[in-house]
Amino acid sequence: KKRLALSSWVLIGGLALLGGCASTPPAPVSIADTLARTPELSTLNKLVADAGLTDALRGTEPFTVFAPTNDAFQTVPAKTMTELAGNKDLLKSVLNFHVMPGALPAAAFTNTKTKSLQGAELNLARAGGDFVTVEDALVVKADIAASNGMVHMVDRVLMPPKR
Repeated sequence: KKRLALSSWVLIGGLALLGGCASTPPAPVSIADTLARTPELSTLNKLVADAGLTDALRGTEPFTVFAPTNDAFQTVPAKTMTELAGNKDLLKSVLNFHVMPGALPAAAFTNTKTKSLQGAELNLARAGGDFVTVEDALVVKADIAASNGMVHMVDRVLMPPKR
């Protein structure tokens, strides 16, 4: 009986340790690594790499990224995707339109305009507490913390205004 009791305590102690490990959230990684680790953002991750922006999103400068999901990229016309693939400057411009300096959580969104890294303004809006938009895109998953900023998944690819 003593052996069984000791085994039970060892098992209970081991489970308690495992439970403690499972509840500890992983430390945030960079925005670039967050994109790479998120299956719903694999298209964006590939385009960021193609545009040569991975290192910038892995740096220490804080950014907020409005990250179109794979489903959002599915709605972009094939002709536009081909044009982006063949024009690195245009691709960088479109991707930088999804990024703003600083880390902005969704709770801090107000009905305002902010400047994107691309240079054009982005319209941010919040209604009813949880309904957050950037331009005409809905934030479908907010506040994905990264070591150098914040990622918000959006349901549309934003196109910068024509200059």
